[in-house]
Amino acid sequence: MAGTAEINKPEKGRKKRRLWLKILGGIIGVLVLFIGITFIVNVISNGIEKKKIESYGQYVNVDGKKMNVLIQGSSEQTIVLLPGQGTASPVLDFKPLIDQLTPSYKVVAIEPFGYGLSDGTDKERTTENIISEIHEAVEQLGLKRYILMGHSITGLYAVSYVNAYPDEVQAFVGIDSSVPNQPGMDVKLPLGAMKFAKDSGVMRLLTKLSGDSFKSLDYDEHTKEQMKLITNVHGNNSTLMNELSHLGSNFKNGSKLKYPQDLPVLLFAQSNNENNKQWIPLHEEQAKQSSQGKLIPMVGSHYLHHTKYKEIVEEFKEYMKTVQLKQAQ
Repeated sequence: MAGTAEINKPEKGRKKRRLWLKILGGIIGVLVLFIGITFIVNVISNGIEKKKIESYGQYVNVDGKKMNVLIQGSSEQTIVLLPGQGTASPVLDFKPLIDQLTPSYKVVAIEPFGYGLSDGTDKERTTENIISEIHEAVEQLGLKRYILMGHSITGLYAVSYVNAYPDEVQAFVGIDSSVPNQPGMDVKLPLGAMKFAKDSGVMRLLTKLSGDSFKSLDYDEHTKEQMKLITNVHGNNSTLMNELSHLGSNFKNGSKLKYPQDLPVLLFAQSNNENNKQWIPLHEEQAKQSSQGKLIPMVGSHYLHHTKYKEIVEEFKEYMKTVQLKQAQ
């Protein structure tokens, strides 16, 4: 009897292993089926939603490709407006701010390659390439003198831009803009996982489940719908992924750059940034680089222009009354 029990033990072990393998195989099968369904739904939805995206702005030819820009307002004073990293539709995202600015200024909102309705590009997303392309768009539009304004990553690119084209930029206005020497920008991002989430349709599902992120904001329903469509179809495209892959090196290469001492610099910065306690001190230090620099802390999210656009424009107008704009050299 004891011998029989000893023989049954290996058999029981093999049965358990087979059971666990079946369970594991079942789980894998369900996951494969789930990903397959989300992929098919994503492909079909992209085809349908792409047709629903409405054009806005106009195209300019840059490096043999189409870059989308919106020009609104007719004032002699021009603002060139640039987006934060990864913003699916910069023009629509900035709409409340643009509408608030245009009674007094002409606003030229530029959607760099990979953003909004602009083409993508295979050219590496280094700071040098990005600002060169933006400047080519500015040249195509015949802009000679303008105020540069932008959100988030624009703070990194703008330092290089104003130093490369000092005769053109009259002032810089940052909306919770990045600071070239801010810490933590050498982190390795899960780009492969992000691309998989986009291509497989998982990102679309997660976006759907997260609810309406624009619900409490001052966007009309049509604009919100268009932003969702563009996010689903064009978000996390290969051009934006390439830009993210260069994030660490772009910050490293620009870490010692400063704004010209005579350039008016106005910075709006999130005062309640819990993730970076040095956020306000970093912007204070940057504002001091300019003899006409000013920092205005604001309570809000990183996207200050979503909720504080009226205050931003009011403060900007008051600031402009007190500064001497850079003149052509």
